Amino acid sequence: MQRRGTEAQVCSFCHRGTEEVGRLISGPDGVYICDECVALCAEILEEEKEQAQKEHATAGVAQLPSPREITERLDEYVIGQERAKKVLAVAVYNHYKRINAGGATNDVELAKSNILLIGPTGSGKTLLAQTLARLLNVPFVMADATTLTEAGYVGEDVETILLGLIQAADYDLQRAAKGIIYIDEIDKTGRKSGDNPSITRDVSGEGVQQALLKIVEGAEINVPPHGGRKHPQQEFIRINTTDILFICGGTFEGLDKIVGERIGAKGRVGFTAGREGARRGAMTTTELLREITPDDLMRFGVIPELVGRLPVLVSVEPLDRVAMISILTEPKNALVKQFKRLFELDGVELVFTDDALEAIAEEAMGRKTGARGLRTLMEEALLDVMYEIPSRPEVVRCVVSGDTIRRKLRPLLLTEAGRPAPEEGELRETG
Repeated sequence: MQRRGTEAQVCSFCHRGTEEVGRLISGPDGVYICDECVALCAEILEEEKEQAQKEHATAGVAQLPSPREITERLDEYVIGQERAKKVLAVAVYNHYKRINAGGATNDVELAKSNILLIGPTGSGKTLLAQTLARLLNVPFVMADATTLTEAGYVGEDVETILLGLIQAADYDLQRAAKGIIYIDEIDKTGRKSGDNPSITRDVSGEGVQQALLKIVEGAEINVPPHGGRKHPQQEFIRINTTDILFICGGTFEGLDKIVGERIGAKGRVGFTAGREGARRGAMTTTELLREITPDDLMRFGVIPELVGRLPVLVSVEPLDRVAMISILTEPKNALVKQFKRLFELDGVELVFTDDALEAIAEEAMGRKTGARGLRTLMEEALLDVMYEIPSRPEVVRCVVSGDTIRRKLRPLLLTEAGRPAPEEGELRETG
């Protein structure tokens, strides 16, 4: 409460009286503050806020981990893919080291090292890119190349990818300009073969590749603030893409055959050539993809200009059964750990037998969906018990066996006494 007396009322900060300021605001116990001091405080707070935003924007770059540290962090979330992790760690380290150096060192301009990830569905391409962005504390956005079209056609312009990155950075353009963009299904934009000419324009294929060139290389781009098509009257968000790291991914089905044909064509006549040819003929798809050259990508349908802007080529290996089981149990966010935690929240212990884990891995490999199909299989196996358990306080343990997966049997529910809990139909009969 204001304390009234005979003493003059002055600002407790600048000590000026009512006749020297526009307004004097009273507080408790005879404390006052004038309008000018209020304005000064607001200005100081705004400056501190801007400084904090700048420090936050550069935090992920200034505290750049070494390639070895990046790989070690990737190991916590991504199983296998040792070679891919190593290549990615070096490429990402060099990219952000280049940003810290200002793009040039001793008059030598450092070019941007965008990345092309090649590998089968569910092998971890997207997870690698997401984990890198989280590790480096930079904005990340994922786009699907199949939804993009050339400007002026039905579909999304390539600039909408940048809008997603800006939104991921809470419209902080300085932070967005150092983010990571992952463009999936880039192989689906391969230009149509000359052997099969079409009277229709390839607006979602080569046209998209041409449209991507400018933003991938680095330029000042006008981005529509609300997405959709550009209109001459609307104001654009302007962002420079020079320091944005682009990671493109795709399965590139059939690329291994192109590589195999090229490698086989190099053989020489004679006994040595025959032995070498036999070795090449026995090469696996993974081994062939490690031999990819820019010429192979151009034969596949990627335009030369885009190949040149994706200099780092990384082949991601298909997952085998052992890797699938490791994915289920080992990462920090492993699916088994997630489901166990969900059941714990209902007071139930969830147990997967070793045979159950092997069955899930085998089933996922049979469906050829890679690691992406593991969660679907677990959801299918646990759907009924997840529906029942919240209404059944007597259940304290749920055991998933190999037969649960292979024969589509119900998981075993146990009571506190270790006895099998009756099924729902039996409960209704006894009730």
